Amino acid sequence: MTQIATARRSRSITTEEVLLILCHSVTEVLGNAGNDKVSYSPMVQKINKTCLRPDIGCFVLFDGGFSGLVIINFTAESAMEIYRKYLLSMGMPENELAQFHTADEVGNVMGEIMNQIVGDFTNKVRHQLKTSITQSQPKMMAINKQVQISVNTALDQAQSRRVTFSTETHNIFYLELSMDKTEFIKLHDFDESELEDPDDILAENSQPSENSRRKEKSSNNNDDLMNDLGI
Repeated sequence: MTQIATARRSRSITTEEVLLILCHSVTEVLGNAGNDKVSYSPMVQKINKTCLRPDIGCFVLFDGGFSGLVIINFTAESAMEIYRKYLLSMGMPENELAQFHTADEVGNVMGEIMNQIVGDFTNKVRHQLKTSITQSQPKMMAINKQVQISVNTALDQAQSRRVTFSTETHNIFYLELSMDKTEFIKLHDFDESELEDPDDILAENSQPSENSRRKEKSSNNNDDLMNDLGI
């Protein structure tokens, strides 16, 4: 009798683990943007709907291996703190910074940060879950009332979660995730190589390798010798 192969189940990854990946992306990207003291609550809320809330809200849709929506709602104080620390860390003079969260520049900078966060998230999903998702362009807006956001395509048993984040000076912002109810189950073990940093790759490729430098030096020495010999 032919034995039917069965996959041995091991640790599964659910909505909460996907949310944790996203939380890590938030703290890592903000840390690289001059906000290295941002932390998130160890408690997660189950919510029924995702909303844009005052004072600045941003949302991104993603699709692919699973579909969903990411929203980050900043208070005016948390947005200005993140915005200021980001630009100051890049060498922007203090007197050139916007003074109010409603300024277009603040929205543009926060939208750029959101784009980096979701880009890092999609990269981590590809690496850790071995699936691919694509993101839409982030939409950032200053609002003074709650706006409900829904995903264009129907989600499969949508799961919604909210996590509270805190800045170094204890200003609060909120991350909301709505996605398909899904579970990833490892069929077999696989090696997880270290996640490559795009900046490291660019740095390596921008400099000649040690072997190349040695070959170039050797070639120059040979040329000098040939010139001395009059050849």
